Amino acid sequence: MLTSLQRFAKRGFTLIELLVVIAIIAILIGLLLPAVQKVREAAARTQCSNNLKQLGVGIHNYQSAFNNMPPQMINWGGNTNPYWGTWFYNILPQIEQDNVWKLNINRNCWDSVRDRPITVFQCPSDASGNNGYSVQAGNGWTVTSYSTVYHLFGTGTTYNPNTGNWTTKSKYTIGNIPDGSSNQIGLVERFQGFPAYGWSSLWAHHGQDSAHWGWYQWAAAYGPWGLYLPQIAARPNGSNPAHPYYPNSAHSTELVLLMDGSVRGISSGCSQASWNAACQPDDGAVIGPDF
Repeated sequence: MLTSLQRFAKRGFTLIELLVVIAIIAILIGLLLPAVQKVREAAARTQCSNNLKQLGVGIHNYQSAFNNMPPQMINWGGNTNPYWGTWFYNILPQIEQDNVWKLNINRNCWDSVRDRPITVFQCPSDASGNNGYSVQAGNGWTVTSYSTVYHLFGTGTTYNPNTGNWTTKSKYTIGNIPDGSSNQIGLVERFQGFPAYGWSSLWAHHGQDSAHWGWYQWAAAYGPWGLYLPQIAARPNGSNPAHPYYPNSAHSTELVLLMDGSVRGISSGCSQASWNAACQPDDGAVIGPDF
């Protein structure tokens, strides 16, 4: 006769007991998944903020080195031997990317470095690109999740008739922005790609030269066709799809770099008047408390 201990050892789990255990595990996974997603998004938002801060340091370093801010587009070779560099190319040495910057000596940056993804140019939450490359443009074009504000960086085009050099740059330095550096947005989040605009947000694209190519949304720049409020929690497709004319963020707020080097999140409660005032360096408007 089997002892009670032997009878207990041979007894297995019943179907009901297995179902209860599976249900408990499913409930625990359901409870943990949103928390994990929140942690991942918090980490991505922190990385995005750090990217903008690093770019802000690069702008200030450029200002210290050359007594002006990085130009949107510069032609070093003149009419006889033109070679061009965009804003994102011009700031590369200031963000410890000298090795990429040196690839463009005496060449157009969209020919020489367009296939070089730069980590600091990419927001981890921006799913509209493919590991730093454009989904729509193809041919190895790399993209950025950030755009310069045209109203600050692109309104001071100059031409040197002696050399034939064109430069699209800011009318101001960091120290003489009329509305103040702490009240001026320099960079905004803007998705790497949009289905309707195959060449959007290419950091080495020549569309940033207002003197020759005109300003349009193929360039990695925000403006000047209008001042549009940011799209918060935007997506590449589906619900709330990102629009190429707007700043857009996958985060719960739009992260922006102010010209004093600080980064802040702009919520959906920001008014159009406050946003306009923060994007224009010399309109004299006061930013409201909703900013």
